[in-house]
Amino acid sequence: MIAGFPVWYELLVPDVDAVEPLYRATLGWNIADAPMDVPSGIPYRMITRADGGGAGIAGPIPSEMAQHGVNPAWYPYFTVADVDAAVAKARELGASVWMEPADVPGAGRLAMLGDPQGATFYVMTPTPPADDPDAKSTAFDVNLAGHCRWNELNTTDGPAADGFYKLLFGWNTDDGMPMGDLGQYQFVNVDQVVIGAICPIVPEGMAPHWLPYFGVDNIDDAEVLVKPHGGTITHPITEVPGGDFVFTALDAGGAHVGFTGPKGV
Repeated sequence: MIAGFPVWYELLVPDVDAVEPLYRATLGWNIADAPMDVPSGIPYRMITRADGGGAGIAGPIPSEMAQHGVNPAWYPYFTVADVDAAVAKARELGASVWMEPADVPGAGRLAMLGDPQGATFYVMTPTPPADDPDAKSTAFDVNLAGHCRWNELNTTDGPAADGFYKLLFGWNTDDGMPMGDLGQYQFVNVDQVVIGAICPIVPEGMAPHWLPYFGVDNIDDAEVLVKPHGGTITHPITEVPGGDFVFTALDAGGAHVGFTGPKGV
């Protein structure tokens, strides 16, 4: 199993119904009406892409998580061969453990961690369906609309975060882009796939966090749809290397989210 590859995404917000219209309008997603039956008791609801694949899950923030500082946000899941060993190693490296290792029937074993700068994420050993033992998650794809295409860590200490994730997952972060006095925008390469980057900037008023960029077919159309569906633009459309465009927003629940895709023709 490839360590540190993104396979799933979780949205925690105060009210899932309040954010559903934005994701339906911009990404064509459907958030199920009925919650799943999970051991934690959290009423998670499945997020399904327009092509029928799974994009992730959405749920309300449990009170005990809120007490530990878990904010409305998107949380990525990264693969590990052994969740318990990964949690032990993360602890040694200064991480916080927000949820101890647990088995989720039909999904796998997972744990929720906070890196030393405070960004929250999951480690997971997925369990494929019994009738399809070779199945792999399609939630992340560097090219496709409706999927997460980029995972950006907004952190207060880029070098420290780089060191933490290198030691935890074995990521290759040799390539980067200078950001002047702010430091380096460090690309994250996992098994020859650039899954995102470590960014030494945290937007004003926010804590360190992982920021997913989801793919859209037309970046202009997506940006126009944010405000009418309860969102707020935090950074307008900007061109990025490679020819795509990006913008970021807060959804109606306060979760920071990015969008990426081409301009309309």
